[in-house]
Amino acid sequence: MLGSGYDTQVCSIARALEVVGERWTLLIVRDLLLGLRRFEELQGDLGVARNVLAARLEKLVERGVVEKRVYSEKPLRHEYRLTDAGLDLFPAIHALLTWGDEHAPTPIGPPTRVVHRGDCGGTLDAHAICTRCGVAVDARAAMAVPGPGAGPGHPLRRAAERRARSKPGES
Repeated sequence: MLGSGYDTQVCSIARALEVVGERWTLLIVRDLLLGLRRFEELQGDLGVARNVLAARLEKLVERGVVEKRVYSEKPLRHEYRLTDAGLDLFPAIHALLTWGDEHAPTPIGPPTRVVHRGDCGGTLDAHAICTRCGVAVDARAAMAVPGPGAGPGHPLRRAAERRARSKPGES
């Protein structure tokens, strides 16, 4: 039987997998990078069992990848945000996204494009370099936008709809 830990490994990759290597965890990080914040949003997008999502979020909070913030006192409700450590996963997530677009593409094109935020708007290459201005872009300067493969239920489309409906200061 395969063990569930990597404690016999003297390896930085193994230690990273202890934090983000469980099924669903990187998809949770992806959704947080896309702007989903609330448990119901994450659960709705991922379709993961509520207890599994709660356990993964709890572990990410314990490990300092995610922080849990109160957004409503009555009833008590929380949202989840990536910490600096979580935002530092952006290059890995972006590399997986570009690898998937290249080696496991969808027939109608990538569902997500990552662009340089602000006036530039250039697309990021596989190394998170803006193809328009040549700047190396981190998570704070990147923005995911729907690509040709994003259907109507894609989280980026739903997030845009949610922002359009929300009042200033609410999201």
